[in-house]
Amino acid sequence: MLSSLLLAVTEAAGHAAAAEPGVIEKFGIEPKYVIMQAVSFLILFVVIYKFGIKPTLSTIEERNAKIDSGLKYAEEMKAKLDAAHQESADIVKQAQGKAGEIINEARASAKDFLDKQTQEATQKANDLIAKAQQAIELERRKTIAEAREEIARLVIATTERVLAKQLTDAERAAYNETAARELNVV
Repeated sequence: MLSSLLLAVTEAAGHAAAAEPGVIEKFGIEPKYVIMQAVSFLILFVVIYKFGIKPTLSTIEERNAKIDSGLKYAEEMKAKLDAAHQESADIVKQAQGKAGEIINEARASAKDFLDKQTQEATQKANDLIAKAQQAIELERRKTIAEAREEIARLVIATTERVLAKQLTDAERAAYNETAARELNVV
């Protein structure tokens, strides 16, 4: 590349000298100095390209590659983040569903427990009422029996006084039976 550029410059200088001899002489241009300046420019261009432009271009390409990889990584991370958000949303929905089920089960269990306790309390209350009624009935019968005995004793005592005589045990038993029958009828 350098040799072809040098050859082209040399030919152009030679053609310029042959085509217009007045211009070169008029401006005082000497072809050997033009060639030397062209060679110096080419050497400077090669050095700048090799040590300045080429490393800069490679650094720019490396940076572009890093930027591209960083963008790809960011896109991947965004996709992973979106997936994580979706997964966490699914987990939250599942947890809410399970929590709802647990709450419903707890409510049903509490209702069943309350119903059971209410039934037990009602049964105990009914049992207590039945026992109290039985105790009242026994007490009433006992009181009636005691009252009959007392009435029978009073009837006998009154009869003895009215008749003014002592009764035998057989007569007393007969009066007791008669009084008891009459009391049972009433």
